[in-house]
Amino acid sequence: MDLLTVFIVAIGLSFDSFAVSIISGLGIPKIRFFQAARFAIILAIFQAVMPIIGWLLQSSVQNFIEPIEHWVAFAILSLVGGKMIMGSLIQKEEEIKNPLRFRVTVVLAIATSIDALAVGFTLGIIIERFIAAILLIGAVTFIASMTGILIGKKTGPKVNKYAEIIGGTILFIIGAKILIEHLLLY
Repeated sequence: MDLLTVFIVAIGLSFDSFAVSIISGLGIPKIRFFQAARFAIILAIFQAVMPIIGWLLQSSVQNFIEPIEHWVAFAILSLVGGKMIMGSLIQKEEEIKNPLRFRVTVVLAIATSIDALAVGFTLGIIIERFIAAILLIGAVTFIASMTGILIGKKTGPKVNKYAEIIGGTILFIIGAKILIEHLLLY
């Protein structure tokens, strides 16, 4: 596998982070550059570290993780999305409304990088430039996340009233997409 193929894989892996970043930009239109960068860095780190963990654990836990990874991603994204939707309907100030809180960011980072864990199971075996691949995955995710936040931030004032409902729905759809793809493949 050459680096061009890894780049294409990195783009595919970054779609979930991109979508979550748009949602975050929608929810917080006054987000500052350093807040956005911190958020994007955390997403990128998880996206880059998960393949390493997958590569390290490939032989010992692959048989356990592989059958349930899609359920874990679906559950996390559905819970976060559902909480966003409920929070917007109830109009309470809840922690989940602020994706910049460290705990919320980490939960989103884990949920969006589960697929990268699965990629790590095979990435180390089929590519000789593993470190370059990991750095490329992290860089692409960072750029996608910053772009997503910017798009959400610019769009936010126009749809701010419905941003959390839209965001929660998108998170649920991403989780459902992950679940459906895995159920149809196996």
